[in-house]
Amino acid sequence: MIWGATFKSQKGILLLLMVTLLTGPNWAQSNNSPERTFGQSKDSIEKAVKKLQPSMAGRLPVVEGFVANADQPLDRYRRAYYQTSVQVSAHSASDCIVRVTTKITAWYTDPAGVHSGYRLLNSNGRLESDLLDQLSDEVAANTNTLPTHTPAPATETTHQPAPAQNQVDETTQVGQQPPPVKPASPSIAAGSRFAAPLNPSLPPRESVAAPAKPADQDLEAQIKSLQEVLQNQGHPNNLVIVKQAGVPVVGSPSLTAKTLFLASLHDEFEMLDFNADWVHVRVSGLQRGWIWRNSLEMPDGIPDTATHAGSGPKAAAEQLFHVTREETAPFPGDWAPLKGKSVKILSIEKVDDSSKDAGLIMRLEFAKAQLEKNYDEVAQKSGTLAGIVLIFDSADGGMIAATLPAMQKW
Repeated sequence: MIWGATFKSQKGILLLLMVTLLTGPNWAQSNNSPERTFGQSKDSIEKAVKKLQPSMAGRLPVVEGFVANADQPLDRYRRAYYQTSVQVSAHSASDCIVRVTTKITAWYTDPAGVHSGYRLLNSNGRLESDLLDQLSDEVAANTNTLPTHTPAPATETTHQPAPAQNQVDETTQVGQQPPPVKPASPSIAAGSRFAAPLNPSLPPRESVAAPAKPADQDLEAQIKSLQEVLQNQGHPNNLVIVKQAGVPVVGSPSLTAKTLFLASLHDEFEMLDFNADWVHVRVSGLQRGWIWRNSLEMPDGIPDTATHAGSGPKAAAEQLFHVTREETAPFPGDWAPLKGKSVKILSIEKVDDSSKDAGLIMRLEFAKAQLEKNYDEVAQKSGTLAGIVLIFDSADGGMIAATLPAMQKW
């Protein structure tokens, strides 16, 4: 009796271990885990993952609810994007492990305007869990849609049951072929284990496609609708994109305006208004700014650069400077190519003396325009004039000189 009780106890423990081993992998899976085991082959899982590619990247409407352990308040992050990658590893011939990782990037707006820029944020696992759930639904749908034979419609013609192969009709004589066997009736015999008779007129099993379930159709319609909403949110039609790093965002549409901060490459801003030279943008909240139009990629249908004359650096430079005096005199300097020779001298002043430094680029643009404008006159007087000299009469000015041979090479 003691041995029998011990044997029953050991048998119960063994049964418990077998149940634990069979249910252990499914129990260890967590809907919030970035890793999950599927009882399918690696090829079938990879095919299902390809169908989910459209939902593995896009723009997030908000970062709250998708990000964990952010080092700054979440309301300072805008324009969040996510990119999900999937790794499928074969665990055995009949199952595999799927690992999901997601990268989230968002534009951080620094209140001081110094450390603004895109930052990489940690996902809290919600996107990974959602993708694994979608993958589970896809795998389940593929598993449940196995093709099945449907009974052939009954016909008015009745057929006699086919005789067994090991039986011969009593009227069949030795040496004669038995009469042709007619196909069995499509009616299902009582107690039959088959869903339909093996009728050769039916198409092959692989060619019979199961009809789509209404629940699957509704789910696909919802997914398509959400993808359209996400695409419309991720691609507004009034965004401008910065073409290069270090583009200044200024407080007013002027070359001498105060710089608020420097934009980074591919930064996006909402366009409020624009003209031939400047674009008015929303920085964040109520903060506004202006960016030089040539530095931005404009929305569809709007050229990045105004096509009419009077736009660009040359036109902007002509609004900052003007020629106050022209004269012919000996070169006022020690530069060897023009020392002691007669030149045409242009005195240049700022249009607004109270404005800030216009910058070297604007002075060079204005000087280039004046050299091109006066070249023909100096070339006609090449016997008496050796070049052109431009003198900027200001505290931040200087002198630019060019010989006639140098201008001829332009």
